[in-house]
Amino acid sequence: MAFELLNLTSSLVHKQAVAGIIKYNDYTAYFGLALNEKQAKALVETRSFALRVNGRIEVGGGVINKIIYEFCDSPYILQSTYEQTLHELIEMFYYYKNETLDMLSDEELILFMKNAFDGVCQGSLELLSGRELDKIARHIRCDNGIEEDEDE
Repeated sequence: MAFELLNLTSSLVHKQAVAGIIKYNDYTAYFGLALNEKQAKALVETRSFALRVNGRIEVGGGVINKIIYEFCDSPYILQSTYEQTLHELIEMFYYYKNETLDMLSDEELILFMKNAFDGVCQGSLELLSGRELDKIARHIRCDNGIEEDEDE
């Protein structure tokens, strides 16, 4: 009985998340970006996978919408790469929430990601993850006595 209730709740949360993503099409259309229901479902699955892999839980599930809102005006995101970019950003977000010891709010981390992506990374997800996010994570861990920063 409890398992069935959990599955029902999970299914409802999943459907609400998909509907929330689709709703953002009204806003992102201005930037030439849109997601269909299949793509939205895939993004929710990516979020679920990233949460599981990183040992995290999430209440509410608005991170996908926050990422969409923040990144949709990027000059480096095209309709042809939109969905894949979002998948990678979602995975990066949860990984670096752990790596930054939750010292940054969701909004702060997403804003950092966006500024770096549009700025020094010039649209490169590899540079964003491999250099900029890694750098801030190392800095935060060093400031909290978790590790020595090799660059200093």
